[in-house]
Order: sequence, then C-alpha cells, then structure tokens
Amino acid sequence: MKVSVVGSGGWGTALSLLLLENGNNVTLWSHSKEESETIGKNKENPFLKGVPIPDGLKLTADLNCVCEADVVVLATPSFAVRETATKLAPLLSPKTVVVSVAKGIEKETSLRMSQVIEEELHGRNTVAALSGPSHAEEVGRGIPTAVVSACCDLGAAELIQDLFMNERFRVYTSSDIIGVELGAALKNVIALCAGCCDGMGLGDNTKAMLMTRGLTEIARVGAKMGGRKETFAGLAGMGDLIVTCTSGHSRNRRAGLLIGAGMEPQEAMRQVGAVVEGYYAAASGYTMAQKCGVEMPITEAIYSVLYKGAPLKEVFTGLMTRAKKHEIEESWL
Repeated sequence: MKVSVVGSGGWGTALSLLLLENGNNVTLWSHSKEESETIGKNKENPFLKGVPIPDGLKLTADLNCVCEADVVVLATPSFAVRETATKLAPLLSPKTVVVSVAKGIEKETSLRMSQVIEEELHGRNTVAALSGPSHAEEVGRGIPTAVVSACCDLGAAELIQDLFMNERFRVYTSSDIIGVELGAALKNVIALCAGCCDGMGLGDNTKAMLMTRGLTEIARVGAKMGGRKETFAGLAGMGDLIVTCTSGHSRNRRAGLLIGAGMEPQEAMRQVGAVVEGYYAAASGYTMAQKCGVEMPITEAIYSVLYKGAPLKEVFTGLMTRAKKHEIEESWL
C-alpha cells in the first residue's frame, strides 16, 4: 500500500520503518526541508538514535506526498494536530484512511485527536487511532510490542491491523476509539506524577498507589465520556500506563523526576528537550473533569503544580489526607 507518515519524530520514524519492513511504499514527511535532508544525509534520525534509515524509505518536506495515499499516519505532537490536519484537508483523497498516533487532548476544546482531525477534514475521511505501550526507541529496534487499532468502522480498524502487524508488532482491534484515545492521553499525566514520586525519593508503594488510583480516575472520566470500562484494563489503558510510568524512555516520567527533585516545571520541560505530552494533557484533563463534573484528584493536583505554582509536597500531602472513601465506590461511573 502507499502510506505517508506525517511527522518525523521518533514515533513517526519508527512506524515508517515498520511499515516499510511490511512491504509498503512509505514516505516520511518532515515539517522542514532541513530536517528531512539531515535525516537523509546521516541515515539516522536524532530522535531515534542507533536505528539506521534504509534507502527504501522516501524522505520529503513536501506535504503533497499524501496525495493519493491509501493511508496517512498523522504522527505530529498533539498540539500540532489541528494545524497539520487543516493543511491535509485539500490534499487527501476521500478514500484515504487517516491514522492518528498522537496521544493527547486538545486543551481549548477537550476534543480527542481523532475528533480534531475529523473536524478539520470535514468528515470526508475515515479516522482511526493506533495506541498502546509502544516506546519508539523499542519499536525502532524490533522489540516485541502490542498495540490497539481503534475505529468506529471495524473494517478500517482491521485494515490498519493488517497494515502494521508482523511477528514483532502485534495489533488488536477495537471499536472503542473513545476509550483508547482517552487512556492514551491521560496516562501521560499519571506518568508525570510517577516521575515526581521518584524525584521526591518516595518508594515503590507510593508509585503503585499513584498508578492504581490514576487508572481509576482515567477510567471514571473515560466512561463518562462514552468509553467502555474494559478498554482501560487493556493495552491502551493499563498497558500504556505501566510502560509510561516505569520506563526510562518516558519523557513524561523524566520531566516528573526533575520536578520532583525541585526543578521548576517550565525548566524541566526545557531540560527534557522534546514534547512532554503530559504537561498539555494535565490542562486538558483538568478542563475535561470540570466540564464533566468528574472527580480527578491526581490530575487536579499535578495541574495545580504545573500551572498554578503549588508546592509539590503540599499538594501530595493534600492527596494523602483527602476524606475517607471506599476503594470501589463510583470507580467506574
């Protein structure tokens, strides 16, 4: 199939290599000519060090590469999805299936990434989401990985499954694109909190508490927004949460480590040197919780640290001293 991957960060590059390995005609688009030429010259993407770029992968900075593509994989950071989708709209064939692999929620609208794309494409194209515990660094090196292809059109989800799946990259299908996208976006917030936990010198007990209760509040708001509760116990929920909270590859966890050690949030984002999706998702999740009337204490706590300058230790103490509750009470409402 003819596939264009829009966004040449680590994730877009890793997926391009996977698709090329599966026998597809693949073009990787970069937002600047200089970036595209640098990748071509060095035969390596600086965001995916140690993974060679084969000659068979086409590199370009011309967005016209999406014209007549069977599938377009939109792999830009979440904050750039709307702008990029707007540029894609006049270029795409109505038959082209668009796959969103960005993990975020739009701050101003609380829309999921597939909703943002559909809005800018005026509903002319089928939009799917691909998500799960999948660090680019490991996918690029061929480490066994499993993800979920989600779309309301199950035929499209199965098309994406067939496109990406091989012996080292297993793909499941789901019709619950709401749950898959919300799990993908909101786990970044909890991963940032898990990093703070490590940076503060707290223990495994504390991190396990944050992860478990974090998943509970993700599932709570996810179900309220129309997702299915079982999705949050799967790859796009629990699976992605585990890997993002515990891995050294996780930018969200690394940012949290710096904040937990006393660094100001903005400086921590700068030190990480790449997009920290959890920073943006904290604001989106906070807004969503307010709109839905859903309690998300961990998300609200880290939001106050990131955006209101609240002292981390005081916020953590506030979480620990909240009113007594039953563990399962309203967990899936």
